[in-house]
Parts: sequence; structure tokens; C-alpha cells
Amino acid sequence: MYFIQTPTALKAKIDLPASKSISNRALILNALCGFPKAISNLSVCDDTAVVVRALRENKKIIDVGAAGTAMRFLTAFLAGQQGDWLLTGTERMKNRPVRLLVDALRAVGATIEYAEKEGYPPLQIKGHPLKGGEIELDGSVSSQYISALLMMAPAMTNGLRLHLTGEIVSMPYINLTLELMAQFGVIVFKEGHILTVLPQQYDLEHDFIVESDWSAASYWYEMMALCPDMNSSVTLTGLWPDSLQGDASIAELFDRLGVKTSYFPLCVTLTKKQRTLDGPLIFDFTSMPDMAQTLAVTCAMLHIPFRFTGLQSLKIKETDRLSALKTELKKLGFLLEIQNDNTLVWNGACCKAETSPVIETYDDHRMAMAFAPALCNYELRITNYESTADDINAQRNTGIRIANPHVVSKSYPTFWDDLKKANFMITEM
Repeated sequence: MYFIQTPTALKAKIDLPASKSISNRALILNALCGFPKAISNLSVCDDTAVVVRALRENKKIIDVGAAGTAMRFLTAFLAGQQGDWLLTGTERMKNRPVRLLVDALRAVGATIEYAEKEGYPPLQIKGHPLKGGEIELDGSVSSQYISALLMMAPAMTNGLRLHLTGEIVSMPYINLTLELMAQFGVIVFKEGHILTVLPQQYDLEHDFIVESDWSAASYWYEMMALCPDMNSSVTLTGLWPDSLQGDASIAELFDRLGVKTSYFPLCVTLTKKQRTLDGPLIFDFTSMPDMAQTLAVTCAMLHIPFRFTGLQSLKIKETDRLSALKTELKKLGFLLEIQNDNTLVWNGACCKAETSPVIETYDDHRMAMAFAPALCNYELRITNYESTADDINAQRNTGIRIANPHVVSKSYPTFWDDLKKANFMITEM
């Protein structure tokens, strides 16, 4: 457990980790190349390390741990390679559904069996070249299923014609996959919700450099939004203004919450500005559901009511993120409501906050990172339900506790070290 005390001002330059989303896709695409090139600035997070080991070691039993991206991408990749594998993971992973992807892969010729529970990992995969063809896939569940199929499509004997049905979640991640496939020499034809990939050979003309992670940047935006000192500034390296990452649009959201983004060559600087948001924040997170936790904690701590929709995929992430947010924000004095399993609402309702809250992370890296900056502006506690000046002083002295903080290694292994650079006080308990 970590005991976190937050600074009243921010002054730091942070070297952000490389993008996990780009790294994992680039590794798969490069493995499918006839003549692979070097990939530099790879993410050092757990998820990417799993993919690197799987591609390098070629073991018959591959344990992806809690890495959902690795499970989905490797399922499709291994299905199209010659060999036999058992693909497994943590207990939580064994309860994350994968039937839609397996059914789609079976439809294009894959041989995959469930080793334990029907519809869930572990998977017994007998790999061989896939025939391809024309299939439908529900796009409302996970964009990673779509990306996994698309990346394998050029190697399929007949290519792939993929019809996406329903409301498509995380479209920027699908677009990221398409853009990277293009950089690796493959063209995908897109007509509405129909994606057509003809049989082709991947071919990267030059070495590939992975850009830094906009998802990791979001936590620094949160810190800046909550920081009370108007002279604070944070420089984040390795971010590109024309980024392929959908989460780069987080800059526009936080501009409304009082954070200015200034772009420079290979970095951005965050500073304080006046908030322009008038009323509650209403936003559809269908295109970037991973940012919902960051925004929910930020808005609650700024006492900005919100209504966030498009969150259906959060229930099958590392944990049920909707329930986790509701439970943990209650510890800080905020009463959230979940509607229709896809909407998170805070209408301003409060309860008495715990004096020394312990935030459970549920083996979810984004829970730890979204809550770590929560008390940057502790004076906001005064307006909380039944909070008194004594409560505020107690909170100031006790800070916040994060259970199982090492889960950040899944995407941002240096997170706690970077907080220390920004004068956060972190004590292991």
C-alpha cells in the first residue's frame, strides 16, 4: 500500500512511457513482415513485455497474466501460425469473455478450443494458415477483437471482408490499427462499417519509432486540473500533436476544465487557465472509454456534475470499472449512479468522506493512476457533505492510500517515480 500526499504546486518535466497501444500493434505487424525491421522506444509495460516474450520465446504455454490486449492479439496471431499453444492468464482473465473473437476466428478457419470454461480463456490453439472470407462482428463489445482480426487479414488466403454491426466502441483504436497497417504497407478498404482487406504482404520500409502514450498523459492533465496553484506547469515529452492515438483528444476535454496545452517539437507543456465549462460535463466516451476513470475523479474533485455515456466496455475490463468507480468515489464523499450498464452519473450528491481513505485498485492500473492525484486540491473537501475544517486538516495530514499500487506496471511502470519528481510524497506502508 502507498500513502500519497500531494503537492500544492506542480513543476516538472516528465518523460512519458511509450504507447502500449502502438507498441503491441507494431510488434504483431512486424512479426507478420517478411523482413522485420527494428522497433525503437517500445513500451516497457507488462502488456507489451508479454507480447515480446510470446513472439521471441515461442513457448507452447503462454501466460499473458492480466494483459487483455495481449490475450486478444495473440489469439488471432497464433491462430494463423503453424503450431500448438495454450494461451492462459490470471483468474480475472479467465473470466473475461472472448467468445466473439473465437467465433469470428473459427469462421475464417481457425482451430481454437476452450481449455476450461466455454467462452473464456484458457484457449487451446492449433495454428495454421487461415482461409479468411466474409464475416460479421458486433462492434459494440471490444475494438481489440476488430483490430486482432484486421491485423491477421492480409495473411488470410482469401483476405477478409468484415461487416461491423451495432454501435462501434473505441473507433479511434480501430483507426489506429488501420493507420499502422498502412505504415506497414497494407491497404484496407473502408466503406461505412464494412472493412475489406485483400491478401497482401506486410513490408515496413524503415525502422519504426513508437510515440509516447497519451493515456499516460491524461493523469498529468488531471493533476494540473486539480492543482490549486495557477503558476504550475508540467512538460510531457514524446507527445506528437498529430498523434495516431485517439486518447490525444483528452487535451480538448481538459481545456474546458482549466488546463492549457502548448505544443512544441516532441513535447507539450501543461499550464493552468480559467475553466470554460458552464454546467455539468456531458460526454460520450464511446471513442475513448479508458479515459472515463480519469475524468470521473477529476470532475468529482472539482465538484463538477457529470453524465458519461458510452461506457459499456468498462464492465469487461481489468475489473468492472463502473462499479469500482462508484465504490471508491463514495469513500471520497461522492455518490455516483450507474444507469443501463453504460452510463455513469454524478448529480452533485455527497456523503461524508472517509478521513483516511484506502482506494482499492482491483488489479486495475487505471484505478490506481486515476485516484492518486485525487486530493491535489484538498480545500474542495470543505464543500463536501458534513465536512468540516477539521476534516480538511485531517485529510491534509493523512493524504490518500492506494492499495496494491504496483498494478501500474501494466501500462506505466514509472508512474510513482514520476510523481516523486513532481514533489508528491509517497510512503510505502
